Amino acid sequence: MAANKTSLSAGEIIRAVLAEDPEVSLRATDIYPVVEDRADLPYIVYRRVALDHNPVKSGPGSDTVTIEILCFTQGYTEGVELAEAVRDALDGVQAEHRGMVIRSCTLADSAEDWEDDAYIQQLTFNCKI
Repeated sequence: MAANKTSLSAGEIIRAVLAEDPEVSLRATDIYPVVEDRADLPYIVYRRVALDHNPVKSGPGSDTVTIEILCFTQGYTEGVELAEAVRDALDGVQAEHRGMVIRSCTLADSAEDWEDDAYIQQLTFNCKI
């Protein structure tokens, strides 16, 4: 019997939302969890970087999960355009996937970098589960 899904599985919803978005799908070859070092550019990597549990007296409470999205591209402008598509897909979204629900998802931070011949656009989202 499979374990119940909790906010530890929030990445599954994030991946589903991104994979179903036509603009993201047009701009990225694939979407990977945690890390990928052998993929063809452009691609997206997502990972959970924090979880804050918010207990309440009347029940189990809720969690806020911080998800980091990394957009790897060959060109700078291409990276910014992919990051804009990711932001458009996730910022403000409410979504359900396999019984898990994101009640809200908001952009909290962003940065950019260059590493191993790729531009990297980093977006950080806070997701209430």
